[in-house]
Amino acid sequence: MAGALAAKLLLARGFAALARLRGGGATSAPGRLLLTLAPDAIATLGARLQRGSVLVSATNGKTTTAALAAGILQQAGVSLVHNRAGANMAGGVATALLAATRPRTQIDGELGLFEVDELWLDAVAAQLKPRAVLLANLFRDQLDRYGELEAIVERWQHSLRAERLVLNADDPLVADLGREHPGALYFGVEDDSLALAGMAHAADAKHCRRCGAPYVFDAVYLGHLGHYHCPSCGARRPSPAVSAREVVLHGVRAAGFTLRTPAGEGRIELELPGLYNVYNALAAAALATALDVPLPDILAGLGRARAAFGRAERLRLSTARAGVAGGAPAPELQIMLVKNPAGANEVLRTLALEPGRHDLLGVLNDKIADGRDVSWIWDADFELLAARIRRFTCSGTRAEELAVRLKYAGMEPARLHVQRDLDAALQSAAVEASGAGSPLYALPTYTAMLSLRELLVARGEASSAWA
Repeated sequence: MAGALAAKLLLARGFAALARLRGGGATSAPGRLLLTLAPDAIATLGARLQRGSVLVSATNGKTTTAALAAGILQQAGVSLVHNRAGANMAGGVATALLAATRPRTQIDGELGLFEVDELWLDAVAAQLKPRAVLLANLFRDQLDRYGELEAIVERWQHSLRAERLVLNADDPLVADLGREHPGALYFGVEDDSLALAGMAHAADAKHCRRCGAPYVFDAVYLGHLGHYHCPSCGARRPSPAVSAREVVLHGVRAAGFTLRTPAGEGRIELELPGLYNVYNALAAAALATALDVPLPDILAGLGRARAAFGRAERLRLSTARAGVAGGAPAPELQIMLVKNPAGANEVLRTLALEPGRHDLLGVLNDKIADGRDVSWIWDADFELLAARIRRFTCSGTRAEELAVRLKYAGMEPARLHVQRDLDAALQSAAVEASGAGSPLYALPTYTAMLSLRELLVARGEASSAWA
């Protein structure tokens, strides 16, 4: 039996090496091949991990949250097997385990840290039997693939009965999963200075899962995340054991907050922007708390955090590549992934904190990994920033639809430029931003972000996410 598995591992590793030689990331396909050859490979290889595994799932922020948790755990001296490139279906998890396997049933890592797609969570958890599962949020996203949020919650509820749960108290759907888990650990924001004037029109989770009555929101921080209670049945937001207080947002570059845990508190200066990244950091701290990581390691790990690729990542474009003439400096490019209304609105809110007028490159794709239906852009509040955009370059497979949405948001047509070809769009946007002395902010959907980074890697302006 062991010999048969060794042969399958060797074949899958050979396939991975070939994929890398051909220029691919080899982040999922080798694992898919391995699972075809050995369907129980995730369980078999996961059993080699001395400290077991933990899983991270959410609609928004999985990759960043897992990267932040990895930084904390490595600070604590824990060696990891981690799907850090963001391949979060079963094939990606299997690929990460495959890459870490060593002869004679050894594995290069003590603890598995895996971000997992919402629809794959039950299957992966069934194989790994994780020590803890972090569930950070649920927002409407790719309805053609995921369906409504209630369907995901029901799936999670029926499949995560034995695991230790780490839950976002501020998300009503996620927090309610703790009803049947008395040992659940909750995290949340405790800072009413961040409260919005009201809930966004496209917000989710407005009704109580227990009785169906509308929630009363005492504070709304992000989408439907906030403080809430049900006046009908009495259900209310759980009190978080791990919280963020005294939050300060520093535009597109940073955020700070006081982290409070059962072991004490400390100040975090996070080199990541926006309230959404405060939530990501808070989630990572809560997971580390559930794993008994000492508070000093949590603080130090978060203090050293840097952006995951494509998620608030900052790069300097080269003058020659950007087509900038006359000695003008090429602009800084900041890539801010957007893939659904909640995420897009937080990026727009973060950009609104920056003074002056902005140059933006929006890349809207409708490939399978993005969701074929791009109507979600009508629920993104581009109106918030429309008057302060100097130039918006629209690219991607649905560039024209993005331009139409921006016109309805009140943007003057003269400030819109449509260029489907991504290379040409990037060059044009960079030239215009350089002339204005402005940074360039790229807002791509998921496959568009990967294409943009591939282009930047080919131009020598970014390092590969797969290296």
